[in-house]
Amino acid sequence: MSRRARLRDRCAASTAHDGPADAVLISSPANVRYLTGRAAPGSALLLGPDGQDTLVSVPGGGPANGAHPADDLREVTLQVRGGPLGVPPGHGPGSCPGDAESGSGAHGDAVVAAAGLAERSGARALAVEEHHLTVARHRALAAAAPSLHLADLGLAVEQQRVVKDEEEISALRVAAEITDQALGELLESILVGRTERHLALELERRLIDHGAEGAAFPTSVGTGPNSGLAGHRPTDRRVEEGDFLSVRLGARYRGYRCQIGRTFVIGTAPASWQIELYDIVFAAQRAARESLGPGTECREVDRAARQVLGAAGHGAALGESTGHGVGLEIGEDPRLSPAAVGKLDACVPVTVEPGVHLPGRGGVRIDDTLVVRPQADGGPELLTITTKELLAL
Repeated sequence: MSRRARLRDRCAASTAHDGPADAVLISSPANVRYLTGRAAPGSALLLGPDGQDTLVSVPGGGPANGAHPADDLREVTLQVRGGPLGVPPGHGPGSCPGDAESGSGAHGDAVVAAAGLAERSGARALAVEEHHLTVARHRALAAAAPSLHLADLGLAVEQQRVVKDEEEISALRVAAEITDQALGELLESILVGRTERHLALELERRLIDHGAEGAAFPTSVGTGPNSGLAGHRPTDRRVEEGDFLSVRLGARYRGYRCQIGRTFVIGTAPASWQIELYDIVFAAQRAARESLGPGTECREVDRAARQVLGAAGHGAALGESTGHGVGLEIGEDPRLSPAAVGKLDACVPVTVEPGVHLPGRGGVRIDDTLVVRPQADGGPELLTITTKELLAL
């Protein structure tokens, strides 16, 4: 069953909060891409009451990579008043008739236009992603389609996205390969004297060179006292002999994002405190990785890492979680945290990323992206394979 058909069946039974809906409006860009396979900035997806699925796009915001609509997906382009090329609304090829008259076309909002289209298609109740809509946009939807009852779809699509199919996992594998290549090439270059900012920019350029659409998230490079900080933004601090160097990056490929984090030492040999700290974080990361499996409670993965760090006196250093899901977004469900509810399923990609930072000295981060697999299939599939040995560069 297709992704859109599964969502339609779910919504026919009931939406997250407000009862059944006969039409569904998707506005989250990641969810639109998941359900259509296409990246069309500013677009909205309507699952209509007549069984017709329609991708409503704004002028100039067409699909990325020259993609073409599926046979069962209709595409219309929103025509603002006067049309993007002087074509009157409702008269151009692929236009969405009546948009300007409904008040939506004047603003060029595909989401509002799609609501009007749902009303004209005979829908009575429209499920929308309230968590993605501003109050103003929700009001605009109600004004554009006054006869529709607006229900909350909740996180139905996000929940459907948690378990990945093999096509999605294949895209994640390629993203991980690109990331490993970019990081490996950087490690072969001269690092001393270069700034964190310069190294981060070079890593992102190398991601593009190897076929990535872009970085999965802002690349982090931390040196010396900045190393090991989870959210560190690169500065103009230069790499020095004896530094810890922590790197956190990921590629985006066909929309799918991975994450890797590694820590190295600059110089001929690490100091004893650096070896000790690295071994502690590595042990915590390994404990969490080995706990991954279908049926494992998400909080148990976090507990596995937290116990190792706690026994070494670094329990508070882990932060809110040990990891999270990845896919079309870098921070998806499930969450691997002490308060997490639920269990892992097979074919769920997650990060495992413990770290410890010692103020004024630096720290260690080790991040991997893995896919949960049963032991019968070899256990967790490691996607990011750059060595976790403490290298002296």
